[in-house]
Amino acid sequence: MNRSLTALFAAFEAVLVVAIGVGISLAPLTILWAAQYGFAPDWWDFWRASVDIWLVGHGVDLSITLNGALATSTGLQGAATPFAVTMAALGFSLLTILLGMRAGRRIAQTDHRLLGEAVAIGLFAALSLGLSLSASFPAAQPNLVQGTLLPTMVFAIGVVLGTLRASRPGVDAASRLIRTWVNSWGPQTRATVAASLRGGASAAAAIVAIASVVVAVLIVTSYAQIIELYEGLQAGALGGLALTIAQLAILPNLVLWGVSWLVGPGFAIGTGSAVSPIATTLGPIPAVPVLGALPTFDSPFAFVGILIPVLAGFLAGALLGSKGVRGNASGSGSGPGGGFGGGSGAGGGGGGFGRRGFASRARQSLSIGIPQTVITGLGMGLVGGALLGLLAWASGGAAGPGRLATVGPDPWQVGLWAALEIGIAATLGLLAATRLPSGTHPDDTSTPPLGFDSSHVRDALDRDRGEGPDSNPLGSFRAPPRP
Repeated sequence: MNRSLTALFAAFEAVLVVAIGVGISLAPLTILWAAQYGFAPDWWDFWRASVDIWLVGHGVDLSITLNGALATSTGLQGAATPFAVTMAALGFSLLTILLGMRAGRRIAQTDHRLLGEAVAIGLFAALSLGLSLSASFPAAQPNLVQGTLLPTMVFAIGVVLGTLRASRPGVDAASRLIRTWVNSWGPQTRATVAASLRGGASAAAAIVAIASVVVAVLIVTSYAQIIELYEGLQAGALGGLALTIAQLAILPNLVLWGVSWLVGPGFAIGTGSAVSPIATTLGPIPAVPVLGALPTFDSPFAFVGILIPVLAGFLAGALLGSKGVRGNASGSGSGPGGGFGGGSGAGGGGGGFGRRGFASRARQSLSIGIPQTVITGLGMGLVGGALLGLLAWASGGAAGPGRLATVGPDPWQVGLWAALEIGIAATLGLLAATRLPSGTHPDDTSTPPLGFDSSHVRDALDRDRGEGPDSNPLGSFRAPPRP
């Protein structure tokens, strides 16, 4: 594929991602405009609403000014004055990342990867600017700078991730530059950083996965309350469909709020409210049916949820530690010369700039002593806490006027609690999994797996060198004397 075809192909991918994102809300709103309103209102109002939803889904601030009658009908305090909506509906961001990864994988198959990436991201930025301008209206004014940059950044993350996954490691100049920079670190630094990143990300991913299960269980068990709220809104079939799509868009937010609940600090649905294992205090909440699944009671067993991040950190450390012990016993650990590069080090298998080399660096950290293992465990806590804190920050913001200006978790508290829980538990898991038999040194990379009795092996080696206590060929397996 030549340069022109690559650019055309990348441009098509960018247009497709934007069309799908805007079309998700535009399609039901257009059906609502035709079926329920009989084509009477201006369709452009529905277009602007769809674009505003897409922009809010990528974290763009939206300034809203309601007229007097509409503000009064909402029943929300402060609705008569201009207010901002800053909470992102992360379902749209997640969709853009996934579609961007798909586009990145397809672009990586061409002969001009950098050109394809530049065209796709550049055209996406131009489309985002055009959409922001088309949605500008006195009643709902998106931030034009954010409307151009934030969706483009989300799409660019997906494209880069997709191309990295599909490309051969270490081929392009950027990968070679990063590999050279990482290999300039000391062996212990490389090993500690690799293990911290891998373990911390694994623990954070496990907590998010468990939180998604918890949210699903709450929605299923609160089915009656959710249906009651649907019926109270009297939105009709088409209105109910649009409302359901809107709730699906905030489903990732709910999962991340579940993460903050499991970690401990919880989250807020309005100023002065709190939903956490410690206490639950709810005031008036928006008439959003899915919010009927919120826990509205205090239970003495709620603290059990805090064990989830502790267990996730412990298991991440224990699994990483057990793999390191097995890798060291079989000689699969990479040596100091391995680095993150594609070449093999002096100590064993080559790393590579992908997962395999990353894992070998992580395993090597487990053979360099208890102090370094403790540092690795605390590093896992820092990585996991930073990731969960960033996700908590992305999931909250202002969702409306008045007390709805504070919705979601406190990212600083979530990050700090998660760092402590994951870090301490991961350190204990690493230490438990990397216990060494007596008489061996932590730096001995030939340490056998846990539970393997190596005494007869040492006796045999001593006899071969003439250093054994006797020359009995059976060594420690000498037959017992007859009675």
